[in-house]
Amino acid sequence: MIPVVSNEFLNESVIRMVMEVPPVAKKALPGQFILVRTDELGERVPFTIADYDREKGTVTIIVQIVGKSTKRLSELKAGDHLESVTGPLGIPSHFDGVKTAAVVGGGLGTAIAYPQAKMLAQAGVDVDVITGFRNKDLILLEEDINQFARKQVVMTDDGSNGNKGFVTDALQKLMEENNYDVVIAIGPLIMMKMVCEVTKPFGVKTIVSMNSIMVDGTGMCGGCRLTVDGETKFACVDGPDFDGQLVDFDEAMRRGSMYRDTEQQKMEAHLCSLTGGVRSRVKNAKSVICKKKKIPCPRRIRMFVIRTSKR
Repeated sequence: MIPVVSNEFLNESVIRMVMEVPPVAKKALPGQFILVRTDELGERVPFTIADYDREKGTVTIIVQIVGKSTKRLSELKAGDHLESVTGPLGIPSHFDGVKTAAVVGGGLGTAIAYPQAKMLAQAGVDVDVITGFRNKDLILLEEDINQFARKQVVMTDDGSNGNKGFVTDALQKLMEENNYDVVIAIGPLIMMKMVCEVTKPFGVKTIVSMNSIMVDGTGMCGGCRLTVDGETKFACVDGPDFDGQLVDFDEAMRRGSMYRDTEQQKMEAHLCSLTGGVRSRVKNAKSVICKKKKIPCPRRIRMFVIRTSKR
């Protein structure tokens, strides 16, 4: 059982969880990820390591609440326990010989951009960081990044922070003003594709993190299969970092949208239509408890959730 040290909301749909897992903290490196299982009935979900403290033996992940498992994670408090944590997994990021870098994070990708920027800055690299969000209420880790970035530009789609536009707008400007050795992009697939289109005319190597397409994190499910330079790769065992100019983003985006409807159905089945609370199975799946009202759900709804959760 893995103790939860702290769990805080960074905005209405994103949490930052710190867990005590010394064996992982001892070996963790930027770019790697862990598999987290909330309870004995839960799935193992891959999350990129956002930070770690070797002395305290802690590992930090930043999670967006998008489905059943991430909703369960958001409900945990300090002192609660996770069923298991596996890792660190994945090939660590390596940037030997780099003196200047631009790190681009889109939305939740900022949680991964942060450790990359931190690692580079601690190695003596001049790092400029660009992050992008839909609005100012969703901005993440701005103060944390400021500790390590030579310059940070935060963009919002609606301009609510006074800086309207996309990360590619800011990147284009910085590329014209600076000679970067490498550009690192982490975020939605379409964002990383557009970043690569901006950097290509400058001939600057662009590294993208494909962690967002991972499923089981061990190479067995094939869910994170992608094409890189005409060859089939797996994000979890061959990455998650790849040369963005060689990635077939169009193929990856088509595959990524295949299960969108199923994911939405699973999330809706997890929310109680009567109370708005979260339903969860108790031992042996014999009943379902609404966590908002602390009462059993009606039999009709209970059986629906049990059947759904077994699929």
